Amino acid sequence: PCILSTRLNDKQATALKKHFPQAIHNVKARTVRVGAPVPLKTASNIIVITAGTSDIPVAEEAVETLRAGGGAATTFYDIGVAGLHRLVNTLPLLQQASVLICVAGMDGALPSVVGGMVSCPVIAVPTSIGYGANLNGLAALLTMLNTCAAGISVVNVDNGFGAAICALR
Repeated sequence: PCILSTRLNDKQATALKKHFPQAIHNVKARTVRVGAPVPLKTASNIIVITAGTSDIPVAEEAVETLRAGGGAATTFYDIGVAGLHRLVNTLPLLQQASVLICVAGMDGALPSVVGGMVSCPVIAVPTSIGYGANLNGLAALLTMLNTCAAGISVVNVDNGFGAAICALR
């Protein structure tokens, strides 16, 4: 009933839209979704957050995957530790989540900070975006894998799709 194509370039997305005019194309996520969502049992309150604006494409991939799986998500973008006041302002809403998908590049610190402040599972998604010696996401991945905050699972670099499937399950 639902087909989700991920990591599409413009040519591929245009070809799918030509054959499936009703398809939903999320340019930021680089996804095309065709058909009705799959009726899955999902967590009731999934929240997707990003540390910075450059992490949004990976977060949007997670959001589109959640939609394809019959879920919905609330999003809060650009609330990373570099602007801790934005995270603190959002914290009461994050604490109501049943699952939290946390997308961060650079130093990958956001999942650890959030993980210490919420009681739900946190799925950490490192991104290959960042300044300095981010090593294409390896720095963020290693930070997330070495967190001391309990209840954090980590998916691979730029894997918004995998994080959303985990949240849906």
